[in-house]
Amino acid sequence: MNPFNYKRRPTVSVNVGGIAMGSEWPVRVQSMTNTSTDDVEASAAQCQRIAFAGADYVRLTAQGVKQANSIGDISQVLRAQGCNIPLIADIHFNPQAALAAAAVCEGVRINPGNFVDPARTFKQLEYTDEEYAAELERIHEALLPFIAVCREHHTAVRLGVNHGSLSDRIMSRYGNTAAGMVESVMEFLRVFVKENFLDVVISMKASNVVVMVEAVRRLVDAMDHEDMHFPLHLGVTEAGFGEDGRVKSAVGIGALMAEGLGDTIRVSLSEEPELEIPVARKLVDYISQREGHPTIEGDYCEGYDPLCPDRRSTITVDGLIGGNQQPVVIASYCPNQLDGAKLQPDFYYSADGLIDGTHRFLVPLAAWKGERNVYPLLTLGEWNRCSTTRLRFLQVPATTPIHRLEFLRGRSDTVLVITPVGKNIPAEQQALIHALDRAGINCPVIVRNTYADNSNEWLQVKAGADLGAVLLNRRADGIWLEAPNSYSSAEVVRYAFAILQAARQRISKTEFISCPGCGRTMFDLQTTVQRVQQATSHLTHLKIGVMGCIVNGPGEMADADYGYVGAAAGRISLYKGKQCVEMNIPEADAIDRLVALIKQHGDWRDP
Repeated sequence: MNPFNYKRRPTVSVNVGGIAMGSEWPVRVQSMTNTSTDDVEASAAQCQRIAFAGADYVRLTAQGVKQANSIGDISQVLRAQGCNIPLIADIHFNPQAALAAAAVCEGVRINPGNFVDPARTFKQLEYTDEEYAAELERIHEALLPFIAVCREHHTAVRLGVNHGSLSDRIMSRYGNTAAGMVESVMEFLRVFVKENFLDVVISMKASNVVVMVEAVRRLVDAMDHEDMHFPLHLGVTEAGFGEDGRVKSAVGIGALMAEGLGDTIRVSLSEEPELEIPVARKLVDYISQREGHPTIEGDYCEGYDPLCPDRRSTITVDGLIGGNQQPVVIASYCPNQLDGAKLQPDFYYSADGLIDGTHRFLVPLAAWKGERNVYPLLTLGEWNRCSTTRLRFLQVPATTPIHRLEFLRGRSDTVLVITPVGKNIPAEQQALIHALDRAGINCPVIVRNTYADNSNEWLQVKAGADLGAVLLNRRADGIWLEAPNSYSSAEVVRYAFAILQAARQRISKTEFISCPGCGRTMFDLQTTVQRVQQATSHLTHLKIGVMGCIVNGPGEMADADYGYVGAAAGRISLYKGKQCVEMNIPEADAIDRLVALIKQHGDWRDP
């Protein structure tokens, strides 16, 4: 397979309650309830809303056997109402709940990080090879009763690994890494294969998009080496609220789907679960339309690691772009919309040559007069008509033959701007960038994408998926996002910075890691996330987790600097990194105490 041509990864089919997934089927969409699973009527009603929104599957939490049995009751209510959407139980720490759920649900998700091993304590453990082998045998024996019940009831299994919820045993040997996530699931997967139980789907999730993408890529590589071809469930866990959650999900899920990976997806938002479905559907529809696109010729440059790419090596031009400089943002100049905006691009583009004398500008050659901080944007046909030795921008379509760009070899005054031609936008752009590297042309690259949509959500999905793929592969030194229909320039600039932040390429605001909520959530998640954001959104150097419960919260907010975690009804625990520093404080006092904690550790900055 040419790496730049879209094609679904071949997988086996897995039947989940009559709706199969795998490469022979459309990419399936799912969500998870945030009602109490014991509230059968409320949960059934929410399942109905999720199904009506277009989901293929619904997941519900089952903390214990009681909640697992409640899912059976919810199923009966739904079936009586004519709703046949498959239900998947979400299990943590409780094998007995998994056994009960497997008898009444169409699918059961278990977490290899806590299904057999005890709850993580972040302690370093030492094992001899013999002791470690004995641990693997213990996992095998512990899984046999679960596999037997699933086989008897034709229940599918999702092995769902989350970054930050790895067992102490795995972290002691592999660290809290993508490689550790892969080994955690492969240990379980080998047992299922040995027992010839193949109705298995796998997920590798993280709130850090870079970790999530690397983990999925490494998993596919590991499965390929062992001749395994199981379907993948994709998602960025704790993606967040509003536009940030949509952009972050589009960046991570979209980058992997662009590589043909993913057989079912969930966009995890800190909102009502039915609102996740339209976003996921947009993402599936947008990526799937690449099927059968015209062939894109190309190959990776020498030394490129597709599992975990290093940043492309480029010349630093004018001390502004390329080399070790952070990626830049270019935006169209609309002074009435950008004046006073919190985020300003590094360069403005003025099609008519209008400039303000303060900011850096790109202008067409015809409007360029050599002013300070104003740079010409050229086409190939205009190159010889521009005599400047200062920074210049050369715009070319992604299909430009590499021999037409060989004159750029060794130049230190030019930034290349690549625009797409076909519908597989990131593949076209990356194919040309790899061709540049193979030809020894190391000028910095800006990818310029224009979208004609008049929907914010469509723009977030498309731009996040396209630009995110290039950024996560570390191929670009900047992005130029345009959306001329019905958007303010300030809004478009904000999305561009959000995409860079999701790809961990440039931090411009506080990063909030907030879970989507489930039946374990101990507080009003949406209201709380907004209140925490209001109090701390100016702390652009911090990552703050807002997690609904202690089951996964401390682990899954993984690399957050501070955490706000539900401990019990009306009670909150506060974390500094992975350490709980205040337990069970009243919810009414929690945000003030969080601010005080940040100040105590010297991380507070006044707005």
